Amino acid sequence: MFKLLYFIKKAFTPITIMVIPHENMKSLSIKLPIAAIILSMLFCAVGSVQVFSLASKGLDYPLMAEKVNYYSRQFGEWNSTMMGLKKSEQDFQRLFALGSKEKVLENMETSFSGDIDWDSLKMEIERAVTEVNEIRDYLRVQKDVYQATPKGYPVSGPISSPYGMRQNPFGGRAHHAGVDISAREGTPIRASADGIVSFAGWTKGSGYVVVLEHGCGYSSIYAHNKRNQVKVGQRVVRGETIGLVGSTGNSTGPHLHYEVMQKGKNVNPKTFFARNS
Repeated sequence: MFKLLYFIKKAFTPITIMVIPHENMKSLSIKLPIAAIILSMLFCAVGSVQVFSLASKGLDYPLMAEKVNYYSRQFGEWNSTMMGLKKSEQDFQRLFALGSKEKVLENMETSFSGDIDWDSLKMEIERAVTEVNEIRDYLRVQKDVYQATPKGYPVSGPISSPYGMRQNPFGGRAHHAGVDISAREGTPIRASADGIVSFAGWTKGSGYVVVLEHGCGYSSIYAHNKRNQVKVGQRVVRGETIGLVGSTGNSTGPHLHYEVMQKGKNVNPKTFFARNS
C-alpha cells in the first residue's frame, strides 16, 4: 500500500516549467504533474505508431511492422496503467476528504492492488520513446524517398510510342529512352515528383525541355514542350504544372516525351505509372 501511495504522490507531484522570452517580457510558469508529461509523451508516441501502421500496410516491411505493433500494444498497456493511477489518486482524495480518521477507516477498501515499481516503469517508457524516435526517423527517410519517386502520368493521354527499341519516325531503329504520350497542344504537363529544376530551355532535337532532379537518385525529363513554365533552381511539387504540351524540336505532332532516370540510367517510365503508394 505504501509503495502505491508513494508512487501516486510522486507521479502526480507537479513540476514547474518556466518559459523565459528573449525580449523584455514576463516569464511564464506552467505547473504540470510528472504523470501528465509522461502521458503526453505516450500519446505522441502512439500517434507515431498509428501513422506508421497505416504506412506499413502499403509497404513490404514485415519486421518493422511487427516491431511497431509490439510497441503499440505496450503503449496501450502503459496508458491504462497511468489512467488507473489517476483514478486511484482521485479515490484517495475523496477518502481523505471525509474529515476524520474514523470515516476514512470505515470507508477504506479492505485491500489495495497494484504494486508498481516507479523506476522500472520510467525506464520502460524511456526505452519505448527511444524506439519510437527511431521509427520516426525511419519514416522521415521513407517520406523523402516517396516524394522523390516519380508517380503517375505527367500528362493525360495514350502512349503513342513505348520505351525500348522502336522504329524511329525519322528513319531507322533506335532505343527510345522514354515514352511518348499523345495529348492536345497546350495541355498542362505536371511534375511526377517533388524536385528542383536543373534545366529549362531549348535543345536542338527535343525542343523546349524541362529536367527535374528529385533526389534519392531520381530525375525526370519532359521534352517537345510548347512552352516551359519553370526556371532553373525552382522547387516544384508533385502535380505542379511545369510546361505545356507541344511539338517543338524533332516531332511529328503534339505529344510529351517523358523519361525517368534512376542513378543516371534510363528506366522504363511505365513502371512508375501504376504506383499508388
